[in-house]
Amino acid sequence: MIGRPVLEIEGLVGATGLSPLIDCSVFTGDPGLISAFVERWHSETSTFHLSVGELTITLDDVSSLLHLPITGALHNFHALSTDEAIFLLTELLKVSAEEAKAETTLTRGAYVRLRWVRDIYEMRCQARRWIVAARAYLLHLVGCTLLSNKSATYVHVVHLDAFRDLGQSGGYAWGVATLVHMYDQLDEASRTTTRQIAGYLTLLKVNFVFFNMLRSIMI
Repeated sequence: MIGRPVLEIEGLVGATGLSPLIDCSVFTGDPGLISAFVERWHSETSTFHLSVGELTITLDDVSSLLHLPITGALHNFHALSTDEAIFLLTELLKVSAEEAKAETTLTRGAYVRLRWVRDIYEMRCQARRWIVAARAYLLHLVGCTLLSNKSATYVHVVHLDAFRDLGQSGGYAWGVATLVHMYDQLDEASRTTTRQIAGYLTLLKVNFVFFNMLRSIMI
């Protein structure tokens, strides 16, 4: 919904290595197919147990399908308190403490709404504050793709810290973060008490197609 970045921040976004996500569609269909694969996920081996054998999603898949960097530094995403989230929002998105507090109160934690992030992005573009606008754009981008959560409407503020220094953001192994997050979500979704799955389901869909092709060949 946020569209492509404005011309003034295209270079900043591209330098992070995340711009390929802009052209990747978000897949939300066929919950039955997703459930079938989740039921065959084994967290002990991080593989799907299928009729053709054990298969999984690899870093090579992430690199070749999403074109994300798989080498570089790993950013340490840790849980934030609400006060820490408010500080990060005021420091990096240049909102007032009152605005940040109102938003985190609404989301009941260290989260912000994707719609709110879009509004911040548009306002910073109007004010020609391009670095801040780029941070908001990138937070929205990862929040609705590779680091999406079950809400589908919120994004964790902790991800904003990865865009503190946009020059450094391009040195992160975003492909590794994507795969780790996907594995974690599959592990959680495979539990009998869990009824939803988060993560970048587009990556799952593409692998479903590959698995089906492999099954057809072997049959």
